[in-house]
Amino acid sequence: MGRPKLLKIFFLFFFYMNVSCGEIKQNPLTAKASLIRYWNRKISNKHPKPVFLLSKASPLNAIDMAILITKLASQYTLSSHDLSTFCSSANLFCGFDSNLQKHDDDEDADFASYNSSKHFINYGLAGLGSQDSFKNYSIGLNMPSDSFLRYSPASTGHDERFNSYAKDANIGSDVFTNYAQGATGGSGEFTSYEPEVNVPNIKFASYDSDGNNHELSFATYTEDTNSGSQGFISYGKNGNGVPLQFSNYASTSNIVGSTFTGYSELGNGANDSFKGYSSDANDPNNNFKAYGIGGNSGLHSFVDYRDGANVGDDTFQFYARNSNSARVSFGNYGKSFNEGTDTFKEYGKGATGHGIEFKVYGANNTFKGYGDGKGITFARYINQSSGIARHGKWVEDGKFFRESMLKQGTVIKMPDIKDKMPRRSFLPRSISSKLPLNDHDQLKGLFHVHGNSTLGHVIDNALSECERPPSPGETKSCVGSVEDMIDFAVSVLGHNVVVRTTENANGSDQRVVLGSVKGINGGEVTRSVSCHQSLFPYMLYYCHSVPKVRVYEADILNLETKAKMINHGVAICHLDTSDWSPGHGAFVALGSGPGLIEVCHWIFENDMTWTIAD
Repeated sequence: MGRPKLLKIFFLFFFYMNVSCGEIKQNPLTAKASLIRYWNRKISNKHPKPVFLLSKASPLNAIDMAILITKLASQYTLSSHDLSTFCSSANLFCGFDSNLQKHDDDEDADFASYNSSKHFINYGLAGLGSQDSFKNYSIGLNMPSDSFLRYSPASTGHDERFNSYAKDANIGSDVFTNYAQGATGGSGEFTSYEPEVNVPNIKFASYDSDGNNHELSFATYTEDTNSGSQGFISYGKNGNGVPLQFSNYASTSNIVGSTFTGYSELGNGANDSFKGYSSDANDPNNNFKAYGIGGNSGLHSFVDYRDGANVGDDTFQFYARNSNSARVSFGNYGKSFNEGTDTFKEYGKGATGHGIEFKVYGANNTFKGYGDGKGITFARYINQSSGIARHGKWVEDGKFFRESMLKQGTVIKMPDIKDKMPRRSFLPRSISSKLPLNDHDQLKGLFHVHGNSTLGHVIDNALSECERPPSPGETKSCVGSVEDMIDFAVSVLGHNVVVRTTENANGSDQRVVLGSVKGINGGEVTRSVSCHQSLFPYMLYYCHSVPKVRVYEADILNLETKAKMINHGVAICHLDTSDWSPGHGAFVALGSGPGLIEVCHWIFENDMTWTIAD
């Protein structure tokens, strides 16, 4: 072996020994080391680098990156094995539609404080007078994923209880297929089902079809959730005397869509009640297609439906068409404090002996091909919903506050600032740049999305927000790498910038007292770039410029001792709200309107704001 080659080997040996001994902080061949070099080139000050941001850097090394770039450049697809390797080595979260454990049983079950994801097949088969109870089931899990296939079919007097099911989860994915099909008597009760879940994704297919007097109750179902969907397909089809009640369904939720297809179709003596459904919610979307079609003597009641919600969009297509003696009542329907949209297409068309009543009904509605006008009553139809003054409960207590609260000694309610997203990393720019955020289908293909999957919904929701046009005066960008985030912040604020976040989630949903409060940039009016985390397989942030703000740091103290610091928070106050929507949650919570007040809020855990350095 020649002398030059020996010297090269010794050099490499001592180089990596130095890396392992800590004399060189980073292996220069990793994505994180490349990011630090990029930071040093783009950021002009010598402030400490933000540990919370660098910790999200990709763990990939140079070899992993080179292999992935080659495969993506040549074919833009990955085999199942390569995708699994990619998700694991890059610290992505690809398990939105993970496999489930199988549970097969026909005995009484009592699941209390149970944390798992299970597949229930032929569970409660032909049960007679039995009862299953799911209480505090899958509570607090990141992504509970439960499947009920042929649950309680052909049973008699079988009761099902779902109480505080999957509470406070991040992504709920539940499937009920042929649930209680052909059941006689008994009841199913969903109480506090998936409350406070970030993205509920629930499907009921052929639920209670061919059932006989199997009573169903949904109370506080998916309450206070964020951006999810529920699908009810052939629910109660061919049922006989199936009583159903939705009470406080999806109330105070944010952008939850529900679809009812073939619901109570050909049912006999159906008795459905929607009470407080989507009330005080933000932009609920509900679609009733072929609901009660061909039914006999059905009773359908909508009371306080979408009452006090912010906008919203409901569609009734072929509702109660060709039915016999249907009775439908809408009371306090669609009284959104900001106008929503309701469309009735061929509603009650071809029905006989029906009675349909609209009492205190909201504005902005379209009736197309609506029956023959007989048996239809409109009472107190509201033409202008803008006059409806209501304090929308869907705004979380403490989420917004006034700038005057930001002073030492103030007792303040902290909202829930916990980061409920799954743990993931950014991609290095060399890879993220190969994944176009404007192509839903390509990204779904890369991550092997099939059919109506949870991951498909996640990708569509995130990319739709990225594609939303900016508000007046706003500059926005979705970034999948820290390098892209740095570039966006620098393009708005210049090279002398710092980034901050609230230190942790301590104090969430509690009353706390503020200790020392400091205004950034001397408390002067400044600009900032705020970045909010999106749910996505890899770390993706929605960043936007925020002009005319004041940014504060505050010590957050325990209310009992008023001495122990439990958190170090970052708050931002928007001084110009003139372009905000009148229905913005801040005005609902604080009781004002656009341009009349400033609005402050905390930077939540793992969100962040960039400002010019002091």
